[in-house]
Formats: sequence, structure tokens, C-alpha cells
Amino acid sequence: MYLEKRSRNISNMMKPPSLVDVCVRTAIDNVRYLGDVGETDSHLLECILPHCTMDQLLHVENCTKGRDLSSVTDKLWKNFYELQFGRASMNLVIERMKLKKVSFRWRQLYEAKLKDVQEAENKAIDRLKQLYKKEDARKQSRQVQLCTKVPPSSKRSFFAGSGPGYNLSNVKSNIMKKAKIDFMKSQEVKNLAAMRKNAIQSHYSGTTISKSSGFSGQNTASTSKHTKPLGRGF
Repeated sequence: MYLEKRSRNISNMMKPPSLVDVCVRTAIDNVRYLGDVGETDSHLLECILPHCTMDQLLHVENCTKGRDLSSVTDKLWKNFYELQFGRASMNLVIERMKLKKVSFRWRQLYEAKLKDVQEAENKAIDRLKQLYKKEDARKQSRQVQLCTKVPPSSKRSFFAGSGPGYNLSNVKSNIMKKAKIDFMKSQEVKNLAAMRKNAIQSHYSGTTISKSSGFSGQNTASTSKHTKPLGRGF
């Protein structure tokens, strides 16, 4: 008896595959090329379509005209929903449909959920953009900016030159002016000025004396030249 079973198994293994099996295997190997499957039996589609990706399954359903494939593909879309959004989300959808006593195809539920997720992501991205924009504006407002406007000429602008119109070149010129004034008021400059004044006065007084002595000599000589000696009248 054992030998009979073994011989049957061996015979089954050696039995060549049927034409249907070959066609199914070929369709599975080339599932990415599937399109309209309207004329294919449902039991064959149940063997072929589970090997499709989500995009491939969507393509097959869109290409198939005049036939509803939801009886075969609805459970496949349920699996895609669970893989994409998690088992908890899938169970929540099932509970809500039971409470409201409604039923939707899992493809519709998948597409609706995907749309909600995308909208939520877009809103989150917009909020992040607004936050980044506000942060950039805050940083720009806190940056120090140099103004080129010349402040009004006044003593106050020199000491309190941090207001609007503050100019570094004006501060530099004011500093140079103040340094020059301080230098002119220094004791060293005063001593030099006094020495120069004394030197000028000494030179001027010497020149005046020499000129006055010369003039007196000439006057004496001329007087002696024109004065006649007194005779002995007595």
C-alpha cells in the first residue's frame, strides 16, 4: 500500500502541466503587461491578480471595460489599505461602516484616505513654510544695518551718534577735530607758542636798537660837520 501511494505521487510529479496552468504561470510572469481582462474567468483572475502591485492592479481595472472586477479585487485593495495606512486605521473604517450601516469598496476607501493624507501633508507643509517665513522675518528685523544718511551737525550727534542717520565717517572726522583741538590746547603747544613769541619779540627789539643807534651816529656826525668852531671872541 505504501508503495502504491508513493508511485502515485511520483506519477503526479512527472505529470506534465495542463495548458491552463501554463497560461496562468505565463500571465503571472508577465503581470506588468496585463490590460483588459474582461474575458478572463474569475477563478483564473484570483490566481493572477494577487501578484499585481497597487499600480498594476489599478491599471488592470481601468483598462477593463464593461466588467466589474470588484468581486476579485476588493480584498486585494483591502490588503493594500492595511499595508499603506495600518491595521488600526483599517479596523476603524470597518467599525464606522458597521455603525452607519453602509458599505464602500476598498478601492474607494483607499483613494479617499490617500487624498486626506495628502491634504493633511500639504497643510503641514504650508504651516512649516509660514513658520520659516516668520522666523526669517524676525531674524532680519534683529540684524544690525548701517545707514548712509549723514546726521545733522551738532555736538549731540557726536556723543549720541547711534540714532538714525548715524555715519561712521562723520564720527571719524569729529574724532579728528576733537584730537586736533586737544592738541592745540596742550601745554606743549602753548610752550612752543610762547617760545616763538619771545623769539620774535627779541629779534624785533634788537633790530630796533641797531637802527636807532645808527641814526644817532649819523646825526652826530652831521652836526659836527656843519657846526662851526667858536672863535676866541673873548
